[in-house]
Amino acid sequence: MLQFRFSAVLKELFQSNLKRPLTGITRNKTSLPIHYCSSNASLDVQVSFKLKLLHAGVHRPLLCATPGTRTYCTKTEGAAIPVTESPIPVTDQEKKDETAKEAAAEKRRKAGILPSLEDLLFYTIAEGQEKIPVHKFLTALKATGLRTGDPRLKECMDTLKVTLKNTSDGVMLDRDLFKKCVQSNIVLLTQAFRKKFVIPDFQSFSSHIDELYESAKNLTEGQVADYIPQLAKFSPDLWAVSLCTVDGQRHTVGDTKVPFCLQSCVKPLKYAIAVHDHGTEYVHRFIGKEPSGLRFNKLFLDEDDKPHNPMVNAGAIVCTSLIKQGASNAEKFDYVMNFLNKMAGNEYVGFSNATFQSERESGDRNFAIGYYLKEKKCFPEGTDMTSILDFYFQLCSIEVTCESASVMAATLANGGFCPITGERVLSPEAVRDTLSLMHSCGMYDFSGQFAFHVGLPAKSGVAGGILLVVPNVMGIMCWSPPLDKLGNSVRGIQFCTDLVSLFNFHNYDNLRHFAKKHDPRREGGDQRQFTFGPMDYESLQQELALKDSLWKKVVPTDCHEDSSTTVVYRMESVGERN
Repeated sequence: MLQFRFSAVLKELFQSNLKRPLTGITRNKTSLPIHYCSSNASLDVQVSFKLKLLHAGVHRPLLCATPGTRTYCTKTEGAAIPVTESPIPVTDQEKKDETAKEAAAEKRRKAGILPSLEDLLFYTIAEGQEKIPVHKFLTALKATGLRTGDPRLKECMDTLKVTLKNTSDGVMLDRDLFKKCVQSNIVLLTQAFRKKFVIPDFQSFSSHIDELYESAKNLTEGQVADYIPQLAKFSPDLWAVSLCTVDGQRHTVGDTKVPFCLQSCVKPLKYAIAVHDHGTEYVHRFIGKEPSGLRFNKLFLDEDDKPHNPMVNAGAIVCTSLIKQGASNAEKFDYVMNFLNKMAGNEYVGFSNATFQSERESGDRNFAIGYYLKEKKCFPEGTDMTSILDFYFQLCSIEVTCESASVMAATLANGGFCPITGERVLSPEAVRDTLSLMHSCGMYDFSGQFAFHVGLPAKSGVAGGILLVVPNVMGIMCWSPPLDKLGNSVRGIQFCTDLVSLFNFHNYDNLRHFAKKHDPRREGGDQRQFTFGPMDYESLQQELALKDSLWKKVVPTDCHEDSSTTVVYRMESVGERN
């Protein structure tokens, strides 16, 4: 298929950077890391070493970076360019040399000597065939966790639809058509198929989530909240779990498209908006940071006559008064809805007027809290308390689905960037402080036990939702209306507990020599590095057998050029080490 000398390929792969347009991916501070240095576990070890090198052809970072330095891409005037967190000074001569190398590499790629990223991706999916059925490509894409409706893949999917209309059979893609479809999103797609996302083996992880879901589904305890009449209408059999990773990988199971009200799950979100707008110091002039140790709707303040924290009703009412001060309720509501839409990646965010009216008609306790706060001068000067309570009830009545709420949680997990749009929504300060208070105060009177057993930031609501954040990994929304005596979803609590029992997501599971749990963020177990001189694949395997029989999967990675053209290989464990 591709005929070229082994030495020439090795030299070119080591000396050239594959420079591609970086469009449509973002992650964390600026965007997704774009190193292509890990193995493709699906490749058969019997494949020739030449093909191994081909599939590892995207191993070079797009810019030279020191070990441990993460590379990102950012957009400037419509074009995406790679940057690093810790830039390394580059001399003019080095720039000229690099430009010359890139020009030479591009010339050779055009001449067919070096494969492009699109070629590598095609050969990986085609498995030796001349054409790829569209359904095979889409199925493989889904297995990575990406959805065809992902906003980052819009250009690719639009091109695919147009291309298929113009093909004779409408279902097959040859290499040229495939390259035409994927070239606009090649970096994101290459990361997906090279298993460079935060959860590399997403299918296996999803199957575990399904098992945890089924286990919690069997629970029949709890009562649907009825003190707000509209909430009492939901079936106790409804049960859904959705997750979204910081790379935009999605998985849902159950009744995930049924709209429900956020209720108290909106409290951390509006607190985040308040801190984003005003800063932590200003917000906490009016609200404390300590768990109250009391019911969420108690008429009780701390020793400074402030609400204990923003996660109880008193603190949430005061927090509501800090949003868009001086504007009308209509302007305030639109302002918050705009924020939530951005956090949800423009997925479903609605409003239940029936729940709002029901809340207002049955909100005597909250009116009592409001007047108590007014008497103690807890609000900013000039606040209309009754108007703020109306706004408070409106925010509680905002509707989401499990799917859209999981993207909101993922935005918090991703440091304020929405994973599926790449847009910065919240400041790092707002995200940090929100997660801190969710961890200590987010689960009503169960907050201490939840922090102990689950160890993750979360917020529950009386509609049955639990907004769970695994920082730097994913956001999860669990929803089931039956509540325990403390006001938390029975099935949701069970799911969260089981999740942390199976995976090392607990905040302190990373302590060395402690956790014996699955780590879905790592493919193939632990990793070690050894350095070898140039050798053929068979000799390399023999050398490794002498090192340790457990470390058998071998791919070239982190390849670099030095005086002896030494290559660093990473060994991936095929079994748990003692």
